[in-house]
Amino acid sequence: MIFEDVITLTQKLISFDTINPEGNEKDIAIFVGNLLSKNSFNVNYHKLAENRLTLIAEKGITGLNPPLALTGHFDTVPLGANQWKVDPFAGIIKDGKIYGRGSSDMKGGLAAMICAVLEAFKESAPKGGIRLIFTAGEETGCHGAKLLAESGYDLGKASAIIVGEPTSNYPAIGHKGALYLKISTTGKTAHSSMPELGDNAIYKAAKAITKIENFRFHAEKDNLHGLPTINVGMIKGGKNLNSVPDYAEFTVDIRSTNNVNHSEILNRLALELGKEVTIEKLVDLIPVSTSERAPFVQLVYDVCGVSTNKSEIQKSLPYVTDGAVLQQVYGNVPTIILGPGQPEMAHQSDEFCYTAKIKEAVGMYKNIIFKNGEINLC
Repeated sequence: MIFEDVITLTQKLISFDTINPEGNEKDIAIFVGNLLSKNSFNVNYHKLAENRLTLIAEKGITGLNPPLALTGHFDTVPLGANQWKVDPFAGIIKDGKIYGRGSSDMKGGLAAMICAVLEAFKESAPKGGIRLIFTAGEETGCHGAKLLAESGYDLGKASAIIVGEPTSNYPAIGHKGALYLKISTTGKTAHSSMPELGDNAIYKAAKAITKIENFRFHAEKDNLHGLPTINVGMIKGGKNLNSVPDYAEFTVDIRSTNNVNHSEILNRLALELGKEVTIEKLVDLIPVSTSERAPFVQLVYDVCGVSTNKSEIQKSLPYVTDGAVLQQVYGNVPTIILGPGQPEMAHQSDEFCYTAKIKEAVGMYKNIIFKNGEINLC
């Protein structure tokens, strides 16, 4: 059974509320798993937490040639503070666009991958087979993929990886790494009319933030990823207006390149910020990088009609994907980020994806599947 069509399947996937936190990816995972099982896929689930499942589905894997791995995530970000003009879970179609939370990031991509593999096997068994890895908990730091990798689950081998994140169907060959930190400071509370009796934790945090604002990586520009960045995204502290705060914390988001080392960055921050702060690592993901000279990359470029001479193509993406985990699991195999979603619509209110892009992605994925099988035979 193949679902009625890729747009109807996208609407169905959008109808599942998988906002993370809390995620609640169990129902959508089982729905997709049942669809794939009815089409002779071997389906397994990996538990991230209560009501949270990652799906691993395989078909046509013989061991003679490594399969192509296609991956995406079930969870979405929250709706945001702005009022939506459409029902975020209805998958409303208007003017060639399908609206809903996750339409671009990335349930349109998931639907395109599912339909592509089902259609491919209906025509002819792809050489090497296919493995689908659809994760829970990607949006908050690739937690589903990391737990899957660290659990000892046997993911076998792969010839290459396609990550279906939103790229408007233009292939990217990498993305920056991510080092997320929580930095906290402590002090001593006192009445705000007698601040000399206390020790203000917010002042300590403010001094640390100023040092981070002036932090320099001293790294050369990466040919693929450019320069690393650092940003303070959230801060909180204090209990009430008329007290000296005894605790404060803030978050730091570092986007790294191949020319910096996360451990060295942590050591430098610890030295520069001093003993007044405590640094906790939240997410640690290295960059994804693939050579344009790889036959798989040339194959994908050919399918997508991309020339390596096109300077306007964004080869490295600023956001992070599960590819950061899976490329390491599979021994640094070629990893392409390619999906129908609009990058600028990710995490936006009234998020949409062009229906034509989703349909186009089905054909692209299917062509890549068959052409990759030809590479495997060489």
